[in-house]
Amino acid sequence: MGTGRQGVFIHETAEVSPEAVIGSGTKIWHQAQVMRGASIGENCNIGKGVYIDIGVKIGNNVKIQNYVSVYRGVTVEDEVLLGPHMTFTNDLYPRAVNSDFVIYETIIKKGAAIGANATIVCGTTLNEYCMIAAGAVVLSDVPAFALVVGNPGRVTGYVCKCGTKLEIEKLPRQGVSVRTTVCSKCAKTYEFQLGLIPVL
Repeated sequence: MGTGRQGVFIHETAEVSPEAVIGSGTKIWHQAQVMRGASIGENCNIGKGVYIDIGVKIGNNVKIQNYVSVYRGVTVEDEVLLGPHMTFTNDLYPRAVNSDFVIYETIIKKGAAIGANATIVCGTTLNEYCMIAAGAVVLSDVPAFALVVGNPGRVTGYVCKCGTKLEIEKLPRQGVSVRTTVCSKCAKTYEFQLGLIPVL
């Protein structure tokens, strides 16, 4: 039970268009659907019941967990995690019958993580290594390394590349233009300025 594509595993119940591009080392599991023109990078893990729409681009080392639909207009960069049952939209004015349907782009930048059952409304960009909490509803762009929770989603802090929440609440706020903090788990150092926006 595999595939004729070199270095790719496709479960026998999955439906993968011969016009889709699948990178080496990628695994596509039970009942997933990959449409024509879709592009999936190397070493990705596409979970059960995942749907990848026409022309969607998925980067390398991406993990898409069970029952996620990645619709046209969504671009997923490298090392992104899409948690189980999270939802993308691609139309700001949805109707069952719409003759002038417009697809709005959504971009998920490198290293971002989206929790289970979160909803990402189209037309937004989730920047590098941000983290979206389970069940959050994202209505606007998310800064790099930001932690977003709630409905509507709001930034409540920042996270390290390793995913640990950074302790920025304890940093001095008066008379300091640049503040430095160290991740309590991996010891990576971050600098913050201009309203606690991380400087890479």
